[in-house]
Amino acid sequence: MHGLGVVLYLVLTYFLVCWPFGRIFSRAGHSQWLSLLMLVPLVNLIMIWWFAFAEWKPAPS
Repeated sequence: MHGLGVVLYLVLTYFLVCWPFGRIFSRAGHSQWLSLLMLVPLVNLIMIWWFAFAEWKPAPS
């Protein structure tokens, strides 16, 4: 049962944190892989501040 809890935790973390931030980053013209940095404590706060003041590139059509 312990292994199932770890898998459930990873899936929920992906859908609640990485997926939404990945969509936001990609729509702003940045790599969606930046969303993985949102899982690192303190780095996530720095990323939010960086993203708030970064230049938003137009998304490719």
